[in-house]
Amino acid sequence: MNKKWEVCEGNKEKIKELAIKTNLSSLLVNILINRGITTVEEVELFLNPTRDDFHEPFLMPDMEKAVNRILKAIENNEKVIIYGDYDADGITSITVLKKFLKERGLDVSEYIPNRLSEGYGLNKNAINKIHEQNYTLMITVDCGISANEEIKYATELGIEVIVTDHHEPGEEIPRCVAVVDAKRKDNKYPFNQLAGVGVVFKLIQAISNKLNLDAKEYLKYLDIVCVGTISDIVPLVDENRVIAKLGLKLIPMTKNIGLKTLVKSIGYKNIDSTSVSFGVAPRINACGRMGKQEIALKLFLTDDEKEAEEITEILNNYNVERQQTEKEIFEQAVNEIERTNVDEPCIVLGKEGWHHGVIGIVSSKVTELYFKPSILICFEGEEGKGSGRSIPGFDLHEALMNCSTYIEKFGGHSMAVGINVKKENFEKFKKDFEEYAQNQGIRDIIPIVKIDEETSLKEINLQTVKDLGLLEPFGEANKVPIFLIRNLKIQSIRTLSEGKHLKLKLGQDSYIIDAIGFGIGNIAENYLIGDKVDIVGSLEVNSFNGMEQVQIVIKDMRRTTTV
Repeated sequence: MNKKWEVCEGNKEKIKELAIKTNLSSLLVNILINRGITTVEEVELFLNPTRDDFHEPFLMPDMEKAVNRILKAIENNEKVIIYGDYDADGITSITVLKKFLKERGLDVSEYIPNRLSEGYGLNKNAINKIHEQNYTLMITVDCGISANEEIKYATELGIEVIVTDHHEPGEEIPRCVAVVDAKRKDNKYPFNQLAGVGVVFKLIQAISNKLNLDAKEYLKYLDIVCVGTISDIVPLVDENRVIAKLGLKLIPMTKNIGLKTLVKSIGYKNIDSTSVSFGVAPRINACGRMGKQEIALKLFLTDDEKEAEEITEILNNYNVERQQTEKEIFEQAVNEIERTNVDEPCIVLGKEGWHHGVIGIVSSKVTELYFKPSILICFEGEEGKGSGRSIPGFDLHEALMNCSTYIEKFGGHSMAVGINVKKENFEKFKKDFEEYAQNQGIRDIIPIVKIDEETSLKEINLQTVKDLGLLEPFGEANKVPIFLIRNLKIQSIRTLSEGKHLKLKLGQDSYIIDAIGFGIGNIAENYLIGDKVDIVGSLEVNSFNGMEQVQIVIKDMRRTTTV
C-alpha cells in the first residue's frame, strides 16, 4: 500500500537557539517544537511536570455542588453507590473514589453494568435494583452525561445523582445535583480532555482541599489514575501528561497490592506508557469484554496478597481467552474479505456467533490491515450488534447518519462507532453504506505517515536515542517520534517468526544499524542485499546479552530513488 510521507519542516535557527537555552540535543528540541513546545518554560513544564502544575479543581462545572453533597453524605453516613463503566477507565475511577471515600468514613458500594447483557452506561433495571437497596445518592464515574432519561427516572425514585464524566454532552445536560464534566458548554476549566478517572481525581482533590487535608491524601492515588488515563487513550498533554508522568513514577513503588501483583505478572522490564497500554490495560479490559467486569475491580480493591495473585491469574487467563477469540474472528473476517470484499471501498461483515465483546478490536485490526472503514456485526438470532472503525478523512459517525434507514441505533464519533442492525436489514444497510463510501471518494484517501525529522546514521547514537525517553509518556497527541533515513544499503535481510517479521542490517557510509519491521515479513522477497532503501521508523535501544545498540523499528520502507 502506497503511503504519503510528510516530514515536519524545522526552523534551524529556532531549533539551535532553544537547544542552547535548554541544553538539549537539536534532535529532541526539533521534536518538541513540532509539538508546539517553543519556549524554555514550556519545555520545562513538558519534561518535568510537578504536583504544582494541576489546575484548580473548583473551576470545573458544578464541582462545588458535588463536593458539598458528598460531604453531607459523609456527615450523615448515607447509603451511597458509585455507578461506573466496565473498561479500565471505569474500573480505576471506581477504585480511586471508593478507596478515598472509605478513608473519609463512607463505605460506598458500586454497580458496573455487564457489557454483554446491559451494555454501556445507566439503565433502568440497574436503577431499580439500586432503589430497592435504599441508596440515597448515586455518583456516576466515566458515564452519565447522556443518560438524561435514566437520571430523571432515578430522581423520581428518590435517588439523588452526581454525574462525573468526560464524554461529550448532548443538547441538554442531566437534571440532577451536579454534573461535573469539563466538556459542558459553560465550562471554565482550562483543560477538557481528562479521562473519566482524571475527573474523579479532580473530585477527590477538591474534597481534600475543602477539608484542608494534606495533598498526599489525593496524590497517593496517581498510580491508579495514571493507569486509567493511559488506558483510555486520551491526549497525553497538559494535565493528562502531569498525571501520567507523576503516576508512572509511583507504579514501581505502588502500595496497591492488586496493581503491584498485576504489573509483576506481565514481566515488563520498565514501567512506562507502553507497559501500561499493552500489559496492564488489556488485562483489565479483558474482564469487561468477557462479561466479568467485577473481577478486575476486586483486584484493585483487595488488600490480600494471596487473593491478588489468584485474581491476577484469572485476569491473565481472560486475556489469553480474549486474544484467542479475537484471533479466530480476525482470521474468519480476513478470509471472508479476501473471498468476497477485497475490492469494495469499505468493509461490512456480519456473522452468527462472533463475540461482540471483542469485535471492536477486530474491526480496528481489519481497518489497519486494509486501510478501509470497517463495520463488523455479531448476530444473535435476529439481532445484530457490532462495532466500526474508520480511517482519517472519513467520518464514520456522519456516514451512519446518512445511512440510518436500516439501523436500529448507533453511537460514537468520527473514528469509532457501536451499531445495532437487525439480521433481515443487514444486506440493505451494507449496500447503503458501500454506496455512501464510494460517493465520498474514499478510494482517493491515502494513508499519511507523519515524520518528525529526517536524519542520518552519523547523527544517531545511544545517548541521542536515550534522550528521546525524556518525551515519555507516549500516547495520543504525544506519539513516539518517527524519523526518515534515506539511502541505506541493505547489508543483510531475513524474516523471523515463520516469515511474519522482517530483520535487516543497514549501512550508510561507514555507519551500520539494525532494523526490524513487525508484521511486514512478506516484503522481504522484494529486496536483495545491496539494494538502497529509504526507511521511516522509530528509534529504540535494543539490549541483548548486556550490550546496548540502536535499532530502527520500521513503519514503512521503499526503494531509494535517484533524483
